[in-house]
Amino acid sequence: MIEDYFGRRVLVPIVDMPSKPSAKIEILPTIKIVKNVAVCQRCGAKSRLTDAALPKHEYYCPVCLNLGRVDTLSKFYHVAEPNQFSAPYPQLIWQGKLSPLQSEVAETVTASMRQHEKRLIWAVTGAGKTEMMFKGLADRLQAGERIAWASPRVDVCLEIYPRLNKAFQNCKIALLYGHAKEAYCYRQLTVCTTHQLLRFYHAFDNLIIDEVDAFPFAANPRLFLAAHNAVKPNGGMIFLTATPGRELLNAVSRGRLAVSYLPLRYHGHLLPMPKVSLVINWRSQLQAGHLPIRVKQMLLHEIKAHQHFLLFVPHVKDLSIVKTALQNDLATSEFVTVHASDPLRQEKVQAMREQKYLFLVTTSILERGVTFPGIDVMILGADDEVFSASALIQMAGRAGRAKERPTGTVCFFVGAMSQRVREALHQIAYMNQKRARLLAKMPALRSDD
Repeated sequence: MIEDYFGRRVLVPIVDMPSKPSAKIEILPTIKIVKNVAVCQRCGAKSRLTDAALPKHEYYCPVCLNLGRVDTLSKFYHVAEPNQFSAPYPQLIWQGKLSPLQSEVAETVTASMRQHEKRLIWAVTGAGKTEMMFKGLADRLQAGERIAWASPRVDVCLEIYPRLNKAFQNCKIALLYGHAKEAYCYRQLTVCTTHQLLRFYHAFDNLIIDEVDAFPFAANPRLFLAAHNAVKPNGGMIFLTATPGRELLNAVSRGRLAVSYLPLRYHGHLLPMPKVSLVINWRSQLQAGHLPIRVKQMLLHEIKAHQHFLLFVPHVKDLSIVKTALQNDLATSEFVTVHASDPLRQEKVQAMREQKYLFLVTTSILERGVTFPGIDVMILGADDEVFSASALIQMAGRAGRAKERPTGTVCFFVGAMSQRVREALHQIAYMNQKRARLLAKMPALRSDD
């Protein structure tokens, strides 16, 4: 169908190309050869011809193979985005109420999306970033624009998708990620991983990138290029994060990126301040089949209180030894382990949302974009170099997100204090101080009731 090519670059093998394709279809090259380099026209990667060589002087891109092989034996089919949408446009039916500060940011976002600006929304974890986007989304969908909501993490996409479905009426939403079961369909609103943006070209009038500082987007210049290519030349971009990286902050300081800041959570309470507990040689104790005594005491307290929680560990290899120690010392089966390559990852996360498990033992894949109301958070080995300060802040931010239980407990179990742990504690304290000063000036913002 011609719709499959709207605002996209679709790989078509040369041998399968019709002799007379539709006049609407623009046929684009897949690989450009510049001197001794093969330049991929999808991801922008530059590969030496010796690394990209196929038989008979043909070439391919070895960098973005996971999205289908781009090679000189194929072409891209592309049709300029026509915004082929008509009334009735999606209607916002969300009945929630924004705080005064949230409303202020929502108005700014709406104006930015109308003007197709590039803007950073720097808001603490649990500030209600998703809901603050609703008004701007509704305004632009009603104007017939095509919009994408992208995130580096599959879990974030799977969390956002049902919330958007619930918030908007008459809105069929495309959900795109690596192992999605449904085939691609042309939709006015698309939710996708940032890798999927590589398939689009000048498609979207506005693009929202959620958790923009998360891996792999933050560490991959090709994904940043993909995001800019996916937006129309005059399109707008909204970046959402609680922990912006240096590049975004530099863009703000140089005036290339507008910024809105929200230091309050939606319910007005402080971010939970982590407790730090020293557990020397914790991995050795786990390898011997037992939990460190302080960890055991904390987890036993949580289990007896039937308090739901997340237990983060640094590496996949830690999951099995933690599982064994839990079974040996606490004799509990009210949990499962989960990691990025777990084939049952989505099912386990959904089961946790439905409170079928008391807790999950997880790697940092659940550090952001996933909400389990009323949980506590424990991080074993918080001083491990795999955890950045921003990751620790995001993991801590999983606690205290429910208005019914806005505080929560967060504990960093460390073998020794590290600079990353100190930085995370400092940033959380700093944000809480900004919140306290704001409330002192505007006490009406408090929402304890």
